[in-house]
Amino acid sequence: MKRSIKIIIHTHEDDYKCEFHMAIKNNYKHMKFTVVGIPDKLIEINSEVSDIISANKYFSGGKRHYNIVRHILPEDHTWIEITVPIDGLIDRYSKIDCDMVVFASGDPLFYGFANTLLSRMPDAEVVVKPYFNSLQMLAHRIPMPYQDMKIVSCTGRPWKELDNALIKGEEKIGVLTDRKKTPDAIAKRLIKYGYTNYRVIVGEQLGNDNEAILNLTLNEAADRIFSDLNNLILIKEHNRNSYFGIPETEFNILDGRPKMITKMPVRLTTLAMMELNRREVFWDIGFCTGSVSIEARLQFPHLDIFAWEKRVNSEELISSNIIKFGAQGIDYYETDFIDCCLDDIKLPDAIFIGGHGGQMRDIFTKVYSKLKAGGVLAINSVSEKSRQEFIMLTKEFSFKQIREQVVQSNNDNPITIIVATK
Repeated sequence: MKRSIKIIIHTHEDDYKCEFHMAIKNNYKHMKFTVVGIPDKLIEINSEVSDIISANKYFSGGKRHYNIVRHILPEDHTWIEITVPIDGLIDRYSKIDCDMVVFASGDPLFYGFANTLLSRMPDAEVVVKPYFNSLQMLAHRIPMPYQDMKIVSCTGRPWKELDNALIKGEEKIGVLTDRKKTPDAIAKRLIKYGYTNYRVIVGEQLGNDNEAILNLTLNEAADRIFSDLNNLILIKEHNRNSYFGIPETEFNILDGRPKMITKMPVRLTTLAMMELNRREVFWDIGFCTGSVSIEARLQFPHLDIFAWEKRVNSEELISSNIIKFGAQGIDYYETDFIDCCLDDIKLPDAIFIGGHGGQMRDIFTKVYSKLKAGGVLAINSVSEKSRQEFIMLTKEFSFKQIREQVVQSNNDNPITIIVATK
């Protein structure tokens, strides 16, 4: 059975509200959650929230939230602490026959618990009464207009969102931190990969008596120890050097093998023919210097990139080039791709064979079941023999479309770029 629910969002000042309806599948009996955003130090509550609290018996939130609001709850209240695993918490919620008030930090729809309720209990009515989120508060303190700020979360998440924002050269980047990805760890990462064109503003203990706003250089931030409760805004001071097509002479290369690199015109044409702008996961088999993976990372930061190379010390070589060009976020492996376990690797919709070592058939056999339907497989062929073998295998493995383009760079031999679609 399907029915319509209504989600109501009130502003902090409560001067307007917006409503929308959504058709959903009836998984849970009807419940109403009022999710109240609060600061870390509760100074006062408005009369509407006070009336809501007085009219309810069941309340929920984290342990920290309980310490903040306990003194304003009814004496006979029942508190349900928000803990993991979430499945157990949702099951407990679903057994309650009345409405509930949930307390959350700041704006509950900003990486907050209201998102969990909407996704895990879609049959419930959710009313949100937000406070300012922490990055809004920091922008207010500076003060700084923030409508153009790119917001990323490093809270319990990998570096990907922050790395992508840096590669794209966002002017302002608001960052939510955690106990490992602290302001000093973030500053060190920017310094390591050459993003020294940013400075950092850190907000510590925002909303508390001992709050501090720190305007720092990256070096100052990297050398400082911060309180556990913080967030930050990165502000770009100038553009860093960047390339649209990195000259091969700029890469660190294999000793004594100056030609063992995909030349810039060939590299760019290959990536264009693979249409990486609309792909999600890119595999680079036989990365050598890492030029193809690095170019793809810088031109298409949204991609998840995985690269393999069996040559000894290849990790050291690609790592040096990643640092040199600020292309962090590539997962690379110094191993023979044929022997590598791929169970934990995201399935690709684009694969580039940069080197096959006479094992082209084995590579086809290994990747065909992994490549998504509609995905592409590409190679740069130097010889007619390798070209013919690739085309033969694409037909044998029933690839749908074969495209070819010949590119010659300076006095080098012509390179045939071949892209096959699964």
